Amino acid sequence: MSTQTISPAERDRLIIFDTTLRDGEQSPGASMTRDEKVRIAKALERLKVDVIEAGFAIASVGDFESVKAVAEAVNESTVCSLARTSPGDIERAAEALAPAQRRRIHTFIATSPIHMQHKLRMEPDAVIEAAVGAVKLARKFTDDVEFSPEDAGRSEEDFLCRILEAVIDAGATTINIPDTVGYTLPETFGPLIGKLIQRIPNSDKAVFSVHCHNDLGLAVANSLSAVQHGARQVECTINGLGERAGNAALEEVVMAVRTRQDQFDCDTGVNTREIMTCSRLVSGITGFPVQPNKAVVGANAFAHESGIHQDGVIKARETYEIMRAEDVGWTDERIVLGKHSGRAAFRQRLTELGITIKSDAELNAAFTRFKALADRKHVIYDEDLQMVVSETRHDELAEHLKLVEMQVTSHSTQKPVCQMTLQIDGQVVETTGEGGGPVEAAFNAIKAATKTDNELVLYSVNNVTPGSDAQGEVTVRLKKGGRIVNGLGAHTDIIIASARAYVHALNRLEAPERSTHKTL
Repeated sequence: MSTQTISPAERDRLIIFDTTLRDGEQSPGASMTRDEKVRIAKALERLKVDVIEAGFAIASVGDFESVKAVAEAVNESTVCSLARTSPGDIERAAEALAPAQRRRIHTFIATSPIHMQHKLRMEPDAVIEAAVGAVKLARKFTDDVEFSPEDAGRSEEDFLCRILEAVIDAGATTINIPDTVGYTLPETFGPLIGKLIQRIPNSDKAVFSVHCHNDLGLAVANSLSAVQHGARQVECTINGLGERAGNAALEEVVMAVRTRQDQFDCDTGVNTREIMTCSRLVSGITGFPVQPNKAVVGANAFAHESGIHQDGVIKARETYEIMRAEDVGWTDERIVLGKHSGRAAFRQRLTELGITIKSDAELNAAFTRFKALADRKHVIYDEDLQMVVSETRHDELAEHLKLVEMQVTSHSTQKPVCQMTLQIDGQVVETTGEGGGPVEAAFNAIKAATKTDNELVLYSVNNVTPGSDAQGEVTVRLKKGGRIVNGLGAHTDIIIASARAYVHALNRLEAPERSTHKTL
């Protein structure tokens, strides 16, 4: 039973709970490998995120291993695993979290009438019994237990009070109120949090949290409204990643609270200067580019086109900028290396960027790729280095299919033709394809060699860095048998980048399917 009362000092601290590795991964095509999750987790730790939800340990062997790997790699942040109220889920989460310095088990069960009736097929009293039993079991493994009433936004307030009082009494130290389907509005969601805190007799023994989805574009607004009504934890993701329309964006929540201290009686411990690094890393790994007009981390977030705005910023930046670009990690001093840079300088800059090289072989492969890029591109930016490492690791995992070389012939009056050499399961294969354009010709060449049967559902091109010699970053999303994967490729030649992205996506399709429970 929980007896500890939350102190006033703790209530002045807004806890940031990042679920990029769990809920963010539920975005179609955003699945991550274990090593990719560890890279992001280490970046989140440098960001000084309080809690990292590493995954859903029971979902699959891959999820279990990823949670365990993050638990082993992270020292400062609390590592969390999601679990349903079944004993097997909780025991599996505890096993995965065993290596963590700080661990949390996050258990949940649906509480809305529609979910209890149609999904769970359980009576309300049975739901309460399951929730209480889960919390008590979780407390045998850790003192840090979070409980979420799934679909709380459509649950009956009286029932929420009953179940939340019971789980707090059973030992839950964090109570998370999820707006699972993005249904609520700020003027009702915030006051709901306030009423729950006021009505539940033992509410002072737990931190109240929110987890908002962005189906109506209100995830951040709902989260901030909840904070103003007493919530002291916000669950969010980098770049607002998440299933359907995504989750509350971490960078927006953090900077709104930091910028508007006149409206919030709390603040986070986030190192905001690491925001851009995290944003680029997550974008590069998942293949979800950040839209240019995205708040805080979009390319246009601190750009001024209007003459009136430019004049104002020149005279006094505060006229049109409510926060400083450098405070979230934007900087013009990103030129770091060139073609004459050596291996030691290359390794040092990767270390400064928080990129851990696993072996000499990986360093050699990444350095070779860096040198090749430096021959094509005069100036190498930090974003280029992130992409160099990502592509090197993509190649390491490309056991099934590898792009060896390619040549495309394009003419204004003839169909483009792509001649390509691939390595398929260790065998060298020559292939040719035609298309309405050079990218389609490259894709058709790959299809001809692999006999692949899939649907191309997204093709997107973005520049990695400024300038006409910038690398093009291509995202390819493929669908096969209900499974969706993203592939990412980069090169100063956009056709080569496209082929790399397609190959990367095909390799992901060949990987064992990851089982994902869509929740909260």
